Amino acid sequence: MPRGIINNVKKDNNNNNNNEDENGSSNEIVGEGERGAVVKRQEWQMWHLNGTLCPKGTVPIRRSRVDDLFRAKSLYHYGKKQPRTPFSRRIHSDAPDVISGNGHEHAIAYTRSSEEIYGTKASINVWDPSIQAMNEFSLSQIWILSGSFDGPDLNSIEAGWQVSPELYGDNRPRLFTYWTSDSYQQTGCYNLLCSGFIQTNSKIAIGAAISPVSSFAGSQYDITILIWKDPKAGNWWMSFGDNTLVGYWPAELFTHLADHATMVEWGGEVVNMRTNGQHTETQMGSGHFAREGFGKSSYFRNLQIVDTDNSLMNVQGISTLAENTNCYDIKSSYSNEWGTYFYYGGPGNNPQCP
Repeated sequence: MPRGIINNVKKDNNNNNNNEDENGSSNEIVGEGERGAVVKRQEWQMWHLNGTLCPKGTVPIRRSRVDDLFRAKSLYHYGKKQPRTPFSRRIHSDAPDVISGNGHEHAIAYTRSSEEIYGTKASINVWDPSIQAMNEFSLSQIWILSGSFDGPDLNSIEAGWQVSPELYGDNRPRLFTYWTSDSYQQTGCYNLLCSGFIQTNSKIAIGAAISPVSSFAGSQYDITILIWKDPKAGNWWMSFGDNTLVGYWPAELFTHLADHATMVEWGGEVVNMRTNGQHTETQMGSGHFAREGFGKSSYFRNLQIVDTDNSLMNVQGISTLAENTNCYDIKSSYSNEWGTYFYYGGPGNNPQCP
């Protein structure tokens, strides 16, 4: 199963596969269209840098501090997403988030399948977008969904990276997980802040900062996340890279996802609190629009889904959606190396997004 890595993606014309770097890690060549890109294994969580290791039989847990609780609206709300209209509902209605009053905006790709879905895999470009207000966030993630988008029974499994000053007390991109079985009403939480996700890995800390991150017109880094349903026990497992198991969501947490998923979404989300009556300056992805492309705009690449045979299948067609393309947008494409991929994001407030 996958190993926990962050990929360093650089434009390069070298076509040699399986090179060895100076640390003995194998490199592989990926690319977008005809442009090659070298992928190198890196230390990808900041707490790894000081050599800290967990004792045998334990797992790393990010410590919650008193200040973390003070930043939350209440102890009950700490570590929870606010109840809101799930984004997928708005695929069926054109009402944007700001009209419904919850302030969430997205640029996503999604797929519906006539067949049952049992997971997904994607590589997600990592950036550190700026956040305007303490109670806003910017994230890039995978959603695995089932249930009613118009009712209180939506089931969702989520994972990716997130910058959230309110939750973490800083502006670093951090690995996160989330789950709900009732449309974000009562159940679920981020990371390990309630019972639910069961971590099994002793080297990966959910909620820990990711490093290094991508830079504009410079080095590009991405992480690979795979979530799939164990066909025997029915639990939903999460892994990184090629074969590092992180942990699982037990089947009994869910109603609809106890069986299978009906939709997968990939992309970005921000909270827009409209401070001073203007659109937020909180960035999505790199803070640049999709049209700027590699090294400037954030991307998801190699989108795949897990089918009924428990096999990974390349996603052949996706739909895309963004509420306000003057603020954040998305553009999908396909190449032999990156499969189905897309660029997405934006700066938020600008002359065309007042």
